[in-house]
Amino acid sequence: MFVPRMILSAMSTDEPSQSTEEHGHEHHEVEGPGYPTPAAMRTESEREKVAYVMGLRVGMDVDGPDFVGVVDVDPASDTYGELIDTVEMPNKGDELHHFGWNACSSSCHTEGLVRDHLIVPGQRSSRIHILDASDPRDLEIEKVIEPETVFEHDLSAPHTVHCVPGGKVVISMLGNADGDLPGGFLQLDQEDFSIDGHWEADLGDMEMNYDYWYQPRHNVMISTEWAAPKTYYPGFDLDDVEAGKYGDSIHIWDWENKEHQQTLTFGEEGQIPLEIRMPHNPEETQGYVGAALSSNILRFWEGSDGAWEWEKVIDVEDREHPDWDMPVPGLVTDIVLSLDDQYLFFSNWLHGDMRMYDVSDFGNPRLVDRIWAGGNFSDRQEVQGTEIRGAPQMLQLSRDGKRVYWTTSLFSSWDNQFYPDIGEQGSVMLKADVYPDEGRMELDEDFLVDFGDAPGGPARAHEIRWPGGDCTSDVWQ
Repeated sequence: MFVPRMILSAMSTDEPSQSTEEHGHEHHEVEGPGYPTPAAMRTESEREKVAYVMGLRVGMDVDGPDFVGVVDVDPASDTYGELIDTVEMPNKGDELHHFGWNACSSSCHTEGLVRDHLIVPGQRSSRIHILDASDPRDLEIEKVIEPETVFEHDLSAPHTVHCVPGGKVVISMLGNADGDLPGGFLQLDQEDFSIDGHWEADLGDMEMNYDYWYQPRHNVMISTEWAAPKTYYPGFDLDDVEAGKYGDSIHIWDWENKEHQQTLTFGEEGQIPLEIRMPHNPEETQGYVGAALSSNILRFWEGSDGAWEWEKVIDVEDREHPDWDMPVPGLVTDIVLSLDDQYLFFSNWLHGDMRMYDVSDFGNPRLVDRIWAGGNFSDRQEVQGTEIRGAPQMLQLSRDGKRVYWTTSLFSSWDNQFYPDIGEQGSVMLKADVYPDEGRMELDEDFLVDFGDAPGGPARAHEIRWPGGDCTSDVWQ
């Protein structure tokens, strides 16, 4: 279902903008979804009032389906900081993880296209749910693509969802139909959400997959690596790392031809490179990837000869802990860039801190602040008298860059290894106020969403999205 353009401004904060700014975008009129520039999204969109949050029950004591939660994040509301609605999935065991939109700012000049559907995959089931989000406070399941249909394309374990130009949605897939390698990319049609098939024309030497980002103006896509689903589903085993079963590389793709071009291998400097971010400025040909196990941030860029290069720019040192028989890595599990490309935020899930870096000099990030909340080393283990089960993990920044939210669950089997309380009592969602002009953050102790109190029983909270798009959903041409 497509909502007429004339009522779009009434249904969400995704309002068309008539402005331009410095990123070289020459078109003024917005006929489709999103914003003409990152600055327009940052300065002209409304403050977020609700958040969509993945809630999952895989590996929990409670036997129930996963859900998409609607959280009230409007301080003027009587239900501020509460889970005001849940949309339960029709089956159990999906492990909802990441999700995305049918359309975004990369198609802002596509007349008639509206950002009004969420694509919600089950990471463990390979089932893909299509939710009608025309009313941002009343989501409805419109279609379900069953796993057997996905397996017909010899793919499984969907992860990152991006809307792309040309009326398509591309989902990174981490395994084949049997949960082994290689993975690939699944392409959906934006109109009826039918499966077109594989996005890629040539996998090259890519086997492992995870996250991806693309810069269409420079004809490039870059993907990262986790492991085969059969490797990470049971939980983390250090022997699997030593056996080479976890990734240490990123892959450069020709965006138009959909062909693999180059592999950047990091080795021990970049073990398990997960989340990838490129600047929102479409002129840029560089970016960051967070290497989870190596606990560092790697910068990559296109050299003058067209070949891509990399360097380590941030290193989180391991720490000793009396309950561990080895030094504890930070485990960098998520990274976020502000829409003005000024600040980088990332989480250290095992240590328990969320950091803020000034990246105005992209090759020389400068730590400006951090917040400790939960984890193995934080002095702050509760908010409002509620235990912080887990630690900062999935991050989402407000469009204006003045608030950062996070949840504390990583993946069901990994939670149960490292933070077993999550499996019994659910995880939480927290928030900090950000002061970009001062380069600092402050924990908002008035905001806490305890997913242990979710309707139907405790749940793990994972990725966060805003109606109208956010700094991890939208790409500009």
